[in-house]
Amino acid sequence: MDLDLATRPGLPDALRVLLRDFPREAWEADPNFHGLVSFWLGMHVHFRDELAAMRQEAEAVLDRRMEPRAWAGRLSRRGSGFVEHLHGHHGIEDNHYFPILVTRDARLERGFEILDTDHHALDAHLDAFVQDANGALQALQAPAFRTQAGRFQDGLLRLDRFLDRHLTDEEDLIVPVILRDGEAGLR
Repeated sequence: MDLDLATRPGLPDALRVLLRDFPREAWEADPNFHGLVSFWLGMHVHFRDELAAMRQEAEAVLDRRMEPRAWAGRLSRRGSGFVEHLHGHHGIEDNHYFPILVTRDARLERGFEILDTDHHALDAHLDAFVQDANGALQALQAPAFRTQAGRFQDGLLRLDRFLDRHLTDEEDLIVPVILRDGEAGLR
């Protein structure tokens, strides 16, 4: 199975083994859901929502429903916060949560390796996001603005696809472990 973030359809069944006992539709009813799991999933919702808002705003500026200057201010604030929070989130996972969680079920070790590889791949996508955003912002008054804003919009669509794949796979791997074992030792 292809495990590259850009092309994989999801994690292999061998890494989704705990989802059989802890399916998504039962997560919220689990006694271990409230706390770390709900916080973690809330962060993932936030990242998805921020990308959706940036996509909608880029569409609005490209369709001339939003003034470029207004868009620039919103993108500067939202985009920098998005990148900073996502890097921080991944850093905490890589340096704290993943090393602990991988010890809880040896069957999932390859899954944590995949998630770590994803984080490195997402770094490149976030770098492209910053470059594309800066290109559009620098071209704000130039004839090339629409081209640069379109490039940014295309990059957002790619980033959204990759980030959603990663977040979904991360949830499928990690949430069942925490639901099964609780969050003791993770805080």
